[in-house]
Amino acid sequence: MKRFFSLSAALTAVTILSACGAAPAAQGGTGSVESAEKNSLQESDSVNDADQTADTLVYGSGDYTRINPAMDEHGEINMLLFNGLTAHNGDNEVIPGLASSWEFDEADCTYTFHLEEDVEWHDGEKFTADDVKFTIEAIMDPENGSENAPNYEDVEEITVIDEHTISFRLAAPNVAFLDYMTMAVLPEHLLQGEDMQESAFFRSPIGTGPYKLESWDVGQAITLVKNEAYFKGEPNIGRIVFKIVPDDNARAMQMESGELDLALLTPRDAQAFADREEYICYEMQTSDYRGILFNFRNDYWIRNRDIIPAVCYAIDRQAIVDAVLLGQGIAAYGPLQRNIYNNEEVEQYDYNPDKAREVLETAGCTMGSDGFYERGGEKVGFVISVGAGDQVRLDIAQAAAQQLREVGIDCLVEIPTQVDWGGQMAYLIGWGSPFDADDHTYKVFGTDKGANYNGYSNAMVDQYLTEARRSDDPAVRAEAYDKFQEELAKDPAFAFICYVDADYVADSAIQGISANTVMGHHGVGIFWNVAEWTIVLK
Repeated sequence: MKRFFSLSAALTAVTILSACGAAPAAQGGTGSVESAEKNSLQESDSVNDADQTADTLVYGSGDYTRINPAMDEHGEINMLLFNGLTAHNGDNEVIPGLASSWEFDEADCTYTFHLEEDVEWHDGEKFTADDVKFTIEAIMDPENGSENAPNYEDVEEITVIDEHTISFRLAAPNVAFLDYMTMAVLPEHLLQGEDMQESAFFRSPIGTGPYKLESWDVGQAITLVKNEAYFKGEPNIGRIVFKIVPDDNARAMQMESGELDLALLTPRDAQAFADREEYICYEMQTSDYRGILFNFRNDYWIRNRDIIPAVCYAIDRQAIVDAVLLGQGIAAYGPLQRNIYNNEEVEQYDYNPDKAREVLETAGCTMGSDGFYERGGEKVGFVISVGAGDQVRLDIAQAAAQQLREVGIDCLVEIPTQVDWGGQMAYLIGWGSPFDADDHTYKVFGTDKGANYNGYSNAMVDQYLTEARRSDDPAVRAEAYDKFQEELAKDPAFAFICYVDADYVADSAIQGISANTVMGHHGVGIFWNVAEWTIVLK
């Protein structure tokens, strides 16, 4: 177990770590840095060749153990390989995808989608409405354990009308439904009867997207080649290599050496590329927040849930934004700050160490001789677990832990070899969505929902989130989300810390990146219009 204690170390650490991961299933083990470097040298012979430069893009990626959009979230590669019935544009608005059009019948709460008729899977088979029905039913099946299942709870009936028409009858209106239909559709003919968690398909996926899998060198690179028969038009760039570079520091070095053409870097690393004509730096807003997730399955929080507000008051969020993010982000107090339904009037837990001590002492905690509070003979304190590989997340956790110790809460940071979602005390979580407010609230804070990783349960939160998703009236939704945020502030599931900007650095030859799109968790979303990108020879 690795433990870190000093704030100075948090702000200057140059630790070599492996891939980042807030979502438990989407990230996996990594190959060694040494073998990755060796592989990259082999790749660079072809990538840097003048005949290849304009036709190949090398992206610095975290590792994948599988590519399974139905079960997992946050896979940046998903939108290159797959399509949903709907899609999002650069303003995160819903636009047609595999469905060319749709209508909604308010009388019986039914969406009917009219599908594109000349779409083929990468293996040449025809895409049909049966594939759509198969995919959504697989996600809804509790036996498959999809964290996306709550998105489709309202679906009562799916009807294939013909090969190119499908309808979904819902139990109640859900304005977010069109957002959720961006879900990647999977091929029934290849997955029927397969284990939706373990099938080999998810290591050799076939989709309808603008790119198709050419090769997967485990731990080294996932190579995609353009789909010349793509129904929305042949992409401009012939090949995209997702080069596996899970270490933040190595990614920056490989960007510098020219082994990568595009990468998401830390704010510190991105600074080295600013004002250099051979690079373009994209400091992009995100809906991606960081916070301390309290594990309510752990006995400690069953006994000490009432002191969580003290944790919230003890964290100097702006100091962390300034020192760790170099000002590239904002202080966080809730999950909807980049959403139209954000409630700015809720308790924001502004930094107040005196208030933190007051909460602790009101709860019966007394200061011990070692400078830490005690309660019932037990020291007040906990361990924050951090997933390996995300230097910024580690720095945030270290900084918050020091601030907590300064008010008398004995807080430590560890990097476990594997995240123990059921047993850990706390986790430096990352979440967020740039889409409808229902996304990343209902399934994250709702009792027993698919992405509720900490066992949080609050009956009033459940009620308000349900009211919000079941009304298509903006005024009703606004009132419900206001009450949800107020209740969440009274009974925090997380100690929100900050929203992080996404610092993408690209070779200046790459053109077409949408600089103003608000990114999602892990900066996901930059590839939304990848088929339109070009690489201009220098």
